[in-house]
Amino acid sequence: MPEPSPPTVATDELDVGSLALFVGFAASHLVQEQLTEEGFGDLRFSHGYVFQHLVNDARPTVGELAAKLDMTQQGASKAVVELERLGYVERIPDPQDARARRVVLTASGDRAVSAARRARKTLDERLAARFGADRLTEHRALLAQLLDELGGAAAVRRRSVRPPA
Repeated sequence: MPEPSPPTVATDELDVGSLALFVGFAASHLVQEQLTEEGFGDLRFSHGYVFQHLVNDARPTVGELAAKLDMTQQGASKAVVELERLGYVERIPDPQDARARRVVLTASGDRAVSAARRARKTLDERLAARFGADRLTEHRALLAQLLDELGGAAAVRRRSVRPPA
């Protein structure tokens, strides 16, 4: 494995939080590029906050989605309408309450989730090839420990990561 080149950014001037944030932004950008190549260029980073509550056959109402996203029902409804217009979600009647409608992923939404997972896996493989699988595993573990130390791990486990305020 070739020796990694020195960083081109004065990383010693950045705090850990900023550096991790910028790495996350760069990774998200690469994932978004791959999603665009696979035909999902109309998805935005912010849509991921909604998608996380619809995977694994979750079927929240707009009100439940708003609570999970810590936003107004109007804001959640706007996001759902947009994703509905793009064909990634649909609202279906609640089998127990005819007045309520549940938000679910469509087949296109399921394909978008699969494409995003493939894109993240491809990025992980690229980074492992560049820096070594063991080294990447070690750094992933450190980032997970930092997330836990800073109180964010529980939200990730619950799939309740909220957009930045």
